Amino acid sequence: MEKTFFEKIGGKFERQGDYLVPCLALPPEKEQTIGLFGRQHLDYLKQHCKVTYINLLTSGSLNAYLADIDRQAQERFYRLIEGMKQTQGITERLKEENALEWTKRMNNVRACAREIVNEEIIYA
Repeated sequence: MEKTFFEKIGGKFERQGDYLVPCLALPPEKEQTIGLFGRQHLDYLKQHCKVTYINLLTSGSLNAYLADIDRQAQERFYRLIEGMKQTQGITERLKEENALEWTKRMNNVRACAREIVNEEIIYA
């Protein structure tokens, strides 16, 4: 019996009952930690960019892609926070003198930075 194209390129079949089923497996991926921003982008891909998600998953580069997105988002987030702190005059002196005001301002800065990162990187 002539080999199928799948067998010619190195594929193997496994018998399950009366059927021959191709043995398919995803390529191994390097384990990388993915933070909050990476997980948010993964959810976005699954819901709104299914073709991109499937392509990354089947090519074996999903984890590397998400880790890179997470790294970029974290760097942007911290740069934004530092810039906004300087612009708004949020200093360690303010923290010592009025902790509640410092906390209020820092929470506002973090929320603004998170919104910017989500708009520019996560949901883009």
